[in-house]
Order: sequence, then C-alpha cells, then structure tokens
Amino acid sequence: MGELEKLIADELAQPVDPRVSDAASAIAALYPGARAVLFYGSCLRTGEIDGHMLDFYLIVRDYREAYGSRWLAWANRLIPPNVFPFERNGVAAKYAVLSDADFARLTGPGASTVSVWARFAQPVRLVWSADQDARRAAMDRVAQAPVTLLSLAPAGADLLDRWRRGFTLTYSAELRAERGDRPGSIVDWDPARYVRIGEAVAPPALYSDARWRRLRRTGKLMTLVRLAKASLTFAGGVDYLAWKINRHAGAGIVVKPWQRRHPLLGALILLPRLLRKGAVR
Repeated sequence: MGELEKLIADELAQPVDPRVSDAASAIAALYPGARAVLFYGSCLRTGEIDGHMLDFYLIVRDYREAYGSRWLAWANRLIPPNVFPFERNGVAAKYAVLSDADFARLTGPGASTVSVWARFAQPVRLVWSADQDARRAAMDRVAQAPVTLLSLAPAGADLLDRWRRGFTLTYSAELRAERGDRPGSIVDWDPARYVRIGEAVAPPALYSDARWRRLRRTGKLMTLVRLAKASLTFAGGVDYLAWKINRHAGAGIVVKPWQRRHPLLGALILLPRLLRKGAVR
C-alpha cells in the first residue's frame, strides 16, 4: 500500500457520530448488492447534524440487482447517480446511488463531468461496508479522486493554491448555489490535510483549457438533466432545491403548491429565474 492509499485508508476509518453510522446501515439494508456507504460534505466538515441534511453515496454491485426495477436501473445507468431522500430517528439525509463500475469511472481523469471526483477529493468517511473487498474497492476509488483533481488543476504558487484553483474550476463546471469563496473555504477547513494528500499524490500535469471548457459545458448541462431526473425520483426535491439555494445564496425562493404537484415542470421553470437572479451560476 502506497503513502496516498494509507492516508486515504486512515481518513476513511475515522469515527463519526453514531447517528451517521445508523443512517448508513439503514440505507444499505434497503438495497440488495449494497457494497459501501460513504459520508461526505458540509456536515462531515462541521460535525453539525441537527437541522441539516447529511450527504451519502451508496455503492452497489449492479443497478438491476439493487433496484429490481427496470426504470430506476435504466435511469441510474444512463444518468448516474440516482438521488433519494432518507430520514431515520430525526436524522435527514440524501443519498446518491452508484455502481462500483461507475464509481471507478467517475473518479478517474477520463470522467466527462467533475461531480464525483470533485466531492471525493474532499474528506470522506466509509461508514458502512459489506466486506473487506468492498472496503478495499472503496479506498481505491476514493484515492483516485485527489489524483484526478490535482492532475487537472493548473499550477499554483504552492500546493494549497493548486488545490484552491482545482476546486474553483470544479465549481465553475456545475450549476452551484454556494457563495464565491466556497472553494477556498473547503481547503482552509483543514489545510494540513490537503498538504499531506497533495504531497502523496505527485500528479501528472494534465491541465488543459480546452478540457475545462468541455467539462464546463457538459457539467452545467448534466446539472440540469440530473435536476430534472431528481424531480421524478426525489420526493420533495423542489423544496430541497429551494432550501439549499436560500441557505447558500439568500435568494428568497418560495415553492408554490403547483410546483410540488408537478415537480419536473416546477424545477424547469424555477431554474431560469435562479439564473437571472444569479442565485446559481
């Protein structure tokens, strides 16, 4: 095991609030062929759970095995991931479903969007796994993410600056509601962690303006497509979207009853308003 893999393995194994582990186990129990559940995002960084929505990725062996539904398996395979809400014992969460094959593909440098590797280049915890093979596979996929980010990031004044530039580019490649200083605050939350990981990566130089133009075009389009899909699979998805944007951008969005009855149409009508107001960009 190399230095990067050791660092990632140690990070994945760090303890979490028991409520997080309980939610992860309950999510895994819903799916035949579940392999791993990973916890990431702002609640991991801050440790805040009450009144917040936790973020998980559920890794499964095969979509058809996991769902037993052709429609959901097809949607997950065509436009990964599927996203679902979850609540247990007062803990609210959302979880994204990926097959192990898609997880490997989407954390690598050949991925057509940044959405998976940008998130897993940040701190992650492995909060449930089916067995030792599943743990090893999850570690391998997560370890690939920082390699991808730093490989595609332009050179900076120092290693932390390179991380910041990389995250800034990933935020530009999705429609995001977070404020403009968010990429830098991710690194500043634990700069020593990013130095350790960065020194162990020693990434090849793959930065290309043309590549990032493609990632931005594809990423913003896929954000819209995933939003439309989530409005069909995510109960209360329009309310969640409004809550997240109001929280990060202070947009004052109010969801109307008809938008809840017709979530796909409501989301598609809501988005242009948000773009005009600059709430997402």
